[in-house]
Amino acid sequence: MREICQNSLPIKPWMEQKTRRLPGINSLAPGDWLWVDEVYGAQMAYREQLLAERLDEVYRQNAQALPAAQELLAMILNEVGALDGFEVSRDHVICQDGRRIGINQAEPLITAARLVQEDLILMEGQGDEHLLTAGVLCFPASWSLAEKFGKNLVGIHTPVAEYTDDLARRVQRLFDHIKPERPMWRANFLTYANPDLFQPRVENNRRQAESAGDLWVRVERQCLLKLPITGAVVFSIHSHVVPISVLSEPERDELFTQQKGPPEE
Repeated sequence: MREICQNSLPIKPWMEQKTRRLPGINSLAPGDWLWVDEVYGAQMAYREQLLAERLDEVYRQNAQALPAAQELLAMILNEVGALDGFEVSRDHVICQDGRRIGINQAEPLITAARLVQEDLILMEGQGDEHLLTAGVLCFPASWSLAEKFGKNLVGIHTPVAEYTDDLARRVQRLFDHIKPERPMWRANFLTYANPDLFQPRVENNRRQAESAGDLWVRVERQCLLKLPITGAVVFSIHSHVVPISVLSEPERDELFTQQKGPPEE
């Protein structure tokens, strides 16, 4: 068990109607996409380890997704160049934690993932649906990139009970009509009996019953952006984990009221 916890949660999605409703989409302000918080160094060290030791589990990309991945890398280089503690040069980036990351256009998604805390998923339109064509998912919250790779939105959300046919239609319309100049964000939340960020789970390995002991709250800030050239939709995930003890009593009470299903083991 590896514990990397923030000091507090910048978002408590179960406390506000605008974030706890489904799909809970909100407008993303300019310059507010990529977050760098107090565990940047620790999360990035874990990401580097996973990319080195478990690449087949955390990275997938089909050949057709290369242009979209390169466009995403260019966007991220532009964004991090404006953040404190980053230095972007023609062929490398010096990150806030001192790592020097070479810019590799042959592996743009891996390069991008080594710069930012966010996991990065690319969804590309094919016919009347969007398919997962590339991704770096080092911090999965109970799903598997290998299992979901190549699937459409419905397939990705199997077996999520809340992802009803009506919600699926609404989310597909959102993907169809999102505009590059109007990025969006949402957030989700779960309680876990294990704070580890790397928690892959396949569809037939269902959540276990609550166990005695400590609990952690995991909140994902998920952003949706459309790339203007390739038209791919970027789904980025910034993961926050805190011990439940940092919440106030009213926040804990409301969390357990809103929580669907048992905490993850």
